[in-house]
Amino acid sequence: MPLARVLLVEDEASVRTQIKLLLETESCEVVAVSTVAQGRSQFQEFRPELCLLDYELPDGTALDLLAHFKEIAPDVPVLVLTGHREIELAVRTIKAGAEQFLTKPLELAALRTMVRRLLDARRTTRREQARTVSEERGEPNPFLGESRAIRKLENAARAAAAADSTVLLLGETGSGKGVLARWIHAHSRRSREAFVDLNCGGLSREMLDSELFGHAKGSFTGALQAKPGLFEVADRGTFFLDEIGDIELALQPKILKVVEEMRFRRLGEVVERRVDARLIAATHQDLAAAVAAQTFRADLFYRLETFTIELPPLRERLDDLPELVGALLDRLERETGLRAHLEPDALPRLRQHSWRGNIRELRNLLERALLRSNDGTIRASALDFGSPSPSPSRADDLDQFSGTLAELERQYILKVLERENGNVERAAEWLGLPRSTLYQRIKYYGISPATLRGAAAPTPE
Repeated sequence: MPLARVLLVEDEASVRTQIKLLLETESCEVVAVSTVAQGRSQFQEFRPELCLLDYELPDGTALDLLAHFKEIAPDVPVLVLTGHREIELAVRTIKAGAEQFLTKPLELAALRTMVRRLLDARRTTRREQARTVSEERGEPNPFLGESRAIRKLENAARAAAAADSTVLLLGETGSGKGVLARWIHAHSRRSREAFVDLNCGGLSREMLDSELFGHAKGSFTGALQAKPGLFEVADRGTFFLDEIGDIELALQPKILKVVEEMRFRRLGEVVERRVDARLIAATHQDLAAAVAAQTFRADLFYRLETFTIELPPLRERLDDLPELVGALLDRLERETGLRAHLEPDALPRLRQHSWRGNIRELRNLLERALLRSNDGTIRASALDFGSPSPSPSRADDLDQFSGTLAELERQYILKVLERENGNVERAAEWLGLPRSTLYQRIKYYGISPATLRGAAAPTPE
């Protein structure tokens, strides 16, 4: 990965070659052009992180490019070069958005220093913009405990952090996929760049398209200004796509193109943009089954599974409960300002629970108990697990099926819908699926009220 992508617009061939060679010795990837028109085209195509513009060009001036550049990508620094020494000219370019102004003949040492400073300043700004409140409080440790399952997870995560390939995180809802994605980013060679995340669950195709790829000004009603997509925001850093299994088929080819070619188009634009972002995807779904059911593209699935990590559910690492509880209570103390203490009689009760919601459920349980406590002491009697639900191992005849994978899934969904009287929300919770995904499965398998054997018909909200 080059240090930076730099666009150089300079009409004097000897100066253009001299600057290009200097930047390349700094490990920069450089595109050098000579006109305003070429500069406009290459800015969108090349996606530079720094622009060097000669003021006087054959078809205009640097001012003609500055407004265009700043509208599309206001965070890209611009350095203007000119043979003029007038202060008024310098003021005009700075007011138009240029970060710096250098006069010719250039001192190469000064230019090198200026380029380094501008790139460092941009990256510092992007890191600060990407920092979230949770990061400021300190990220949770995804490897708390000493169970064999968590040590296996840690080894896999360290291998993923050392590489730069796409990573697919598999695991049940609440098992910590987002926390692990941040850890991989923080321990990768992209750690100094932005970490951007998006949960795809419940987003319409149009909304998700705009969020991922952005849109041009006027591309649709209400698009009053151009908007960069999150892939652009994550450039040179890491983009975490949670619940990627919920992305509609129509949008999946665009995801595949970014992963394979590092190129995409904003909605309403014809020019392709370049991006260099590492993708970490996550889902609680069985993507292989989704491929078989033709709800997920096989080519995207095979591209994502280059490096797959499966997170263990909490019920398979109950020996880690003491450390997990301790860390969660410390965090809750910082967030609520309350002192928290777990009574010894509470831990056995925690071990007996099935933990369908995994670590997220554990945190919510402890938070409820702490907020209801008068003195911060959490006793076994204060643990409110909510309505009991059948464990997968004791679920009547839900596992007594035969047939193809698609037939098994259809029968399983039918049984759960029958158990829940056709209530899709409760069935989706039992299955560990977003409601939108369950509705898609119901439609795909042609499940109708008549097939529910008298159960209430599932009606989308």
